[in-house]
Amino acid sequence: MRELRAIAVGCGAMSAAWLRAAAQIDGLEIVGLADLDRERAAAKAAELQLDVPVAADAVELIDRLKPDLVFDIVVPEARRDIVLAALRRGCHVLSEKPLADTLDRAKELVAAAKAAGKIHAIIQNRRYFPGTRRARRFAMSGAIGPLTALHCDFFVGPHFGGFREQMDHVLLIDMAIHTFDLARTIAGATPVAVYCQESNPPNSWFKHGGAANAIFEFADGMIFTYRGSWCAEGLRTSWQGAWRLIGTRGTLTWDGEEEFRAERPTDSDELIRKVEPVPIPPLDPADAVGGHAGVMRDFIAALRGGSEPETVSRDNIKSLAMCFAAIESATTGKRTLLDFERP
Repeated sequence: MRELRAIAVGCGAMSAAWLRAAAQIDGLEIVGLADLDRERAAAKAAELQLDVPVAADAVELIDRLKPDLVFDIVVPEARRDIVLAALRRGCHVLSEKPLADTLDRAKELVAAAKAAGKIHAIIQNRRYFPGTRRARRFAMSGAIGPLTALHCDFFVGPHFGGFREQMDHVLLIDMAIHTFDLARTIAGATPVAVYCQESNPPNSWFKHGGAANAIFEFADGMIFTYRGSWCAEGLRTSWQGAWRLIGTRGTLTWDGEEEFRAERPTDSDELIRKVEPVPIPPLDPADAVGGHAGVMRDFIAALRGGSEPETVSRDNIKSLAMCFAAIESATTGKRTLLDFERP
């Protein structure tokens, strides 16, 4: 097993989860930390007992240490420059979500990774939750027939303070990427168009876009609906949302955490047919889980010659395109086609 050396760039609040996950990966060594605020990088190294060089200039640190890979944990606006610099220096890159702060920059990064022959993937950690894996495996099993519709409700009222409360399109940009990526994960299908309405309820503590409703069309004819709010207090859903999967022969509900229920009709001929419960298999040992660590394990396995990670940027751009298409639709009031291919 080849030893791999990594530099982490960006030592803000999210970096601790990354670095603790990295500590679980055999043969992976963190060899340096970079942050525009060098003291913050030094504090993070001390907090996690990492005896490594720290720097304010990430590119200089990459040039000096020549790592195999870079963990990109910077704010979205800084992502393009860090990823391009790392790829040009022969590094693989694992990035925080979202893939980029604009769709054009996302396309540029996907193209740059291909040109460099390096792997660029995204920490889409909710894919690696046990419930997600069970929902996807059940959907793919055919137990309720091919999926015709997915529905997700997301109602949570977090008071973050800080930058989120000043963002435009806050729900669609900062949170819906997770839900939209879960829809793609569970359905195993490609989104092609969306109609979306965005609002900011009177009680909202966000500047803009605290709530949204969207209808996505998928290439196989499946429909995915999303009802979401970040200013809905009381009776909240889980952070993964509350899901209903409808197939040609039955329905599955999932609360986004541990509760699953499924039913399918019997052969009765009443107006409303009788139904029978469908057992939900437990988590399959073959399914990769672990949140951040799960994504990281797949990424590292790919670097060691394994299969391409499922959150590779050339695929993850489809989830990001869902967000930007929803924003465009909400802005124009029109059905919008998804665009994730570079001209």
